[in-house]
Amino acid sequence: MPRLDRTRRLAPCFAIALAWLAPPATADECPATGQWYLDGGDPISPDTLMTELAERQVVLLGEQHDRLAHHRWQLHTLAGLHAHRPRLVIGLEMLPREAQPALDAWVAGELDEAGFLEASRWHEAWGFDPTLYFPILHFARMQRIPLLALNVGPALRRRLVDEGWNGVPENQRFGITPPAAVPEAYRESLAEEYGRHPGGDGDHGLARFVDAQQVWDRAMATALAEAAENGTLVVGLIGQGHLTHGHGVPHQLDDLGVDDHRTLLPVTPDDGCRPPEPGLADAYYLLGDESPHEPPEALRLGVSIGAHPEGVAIHGVGPDSVAAEAGLREGDVIVRAAGRPMAAPGDLTGLMQRMVPGTLLPLEIRRDGRERELLARFPAPSP
Repeated sequence: MPRLDRTRRLAPCFAIALAWLAPPATADECPATGQWYLDGGDPISPDTLMTELAERQVVLLGEQHDRLAHHRWQLHTLAGLHAHRPRLVIGLEMLPREAQPALDAWVAGELDEAGFLEASRWHEAWGFDPTLYFPILHFARMQRIPLLALNVGPALRRRLVDEGWNGVPENQRFGITPPAAVPEAYRESLAEEYGRHPGGDGDHGLARFVDAQQVWDRAMATALAEAAENGTLVVGLIGQGHLTHGHGVPHQLDDLGVDDHRTLLPVTPDDGCRPPEPGLADAYYLLGDESPHEPPEALRLGVSIGAHPEGVAIHGVGPDSVAAEAGLREGDVIVRAAGRPMAAPGDLTGLMQRMVPGTLLPLEIRRDGRERELLARFPAPSP
């Protein structure tokens, strides 16, 4: 039985703009879509791959959070793994530890979709449309597969960044241990990602961004490692930026002594049919062009946001964005949107998911101690 190549080259790739390094292939050499490939480009049959993966402790399925095709691929892969090893746990980056009771109640059939979203505080914890994830959640409930919250909430993340690991008692951080040092290549990729954010705070802001990423990576790795201790196959659904090149979660798993893990990614070839960059993952699935079947892209205000005692803080405003045209500024606090109180960033992201092109969003903001009203106008769709 072929083994997956665990050799990884350390190179920056956070936002998963996949690098295609090999020369363009001819039409006859183009790899087939709908096919699994090992790192290095060798094809492997699904039954052989699933048999091998089912023997591991941890399997990591990467995603771009807003790509419907990625979540469909995850569902199909989960079904294949479950057929080979029914004793399975599915770990979710999307929710913090506090949401575990809601996940347990969902699998037990005690909550409908609306009740689950409310109990898990989905829109507060995660800024992406839950309908992308519900097919996987329903699969887990149908098969009575335990769901595991991998993440930690923003309040704990801030405490660990601000106070340090020794400043937060272990029982207040769910037993999560201090992370392994960040590989330099991962730090460089995080710096590139941070540079894309509007309103960055120089070296100090970058250091905090890297520290927060380490908290995220270590928290997910710790939950995966703990779940794998009793011989269960644990499958983590995690953003690709936390997985590529063995950085992030795989690196923290190694530090925790769990080296029997594999990373899988869905990729889409470019026009030159070039294979993915070597070392990106242990294996990858070649998607076809799924763009006609993707849902419309969610509308965006064009801001970076954060929590604030009085609402949702604006940390940065993108140039030429809807927010900029509406007059939003860095430092503003959105108190209400569409007449609804904004108590957390998830309130705003949840509202944005329901906005449609050509509509208006009334905003009540606080600036310099005074409240004022602004109107965000979302362009109508092109004819």
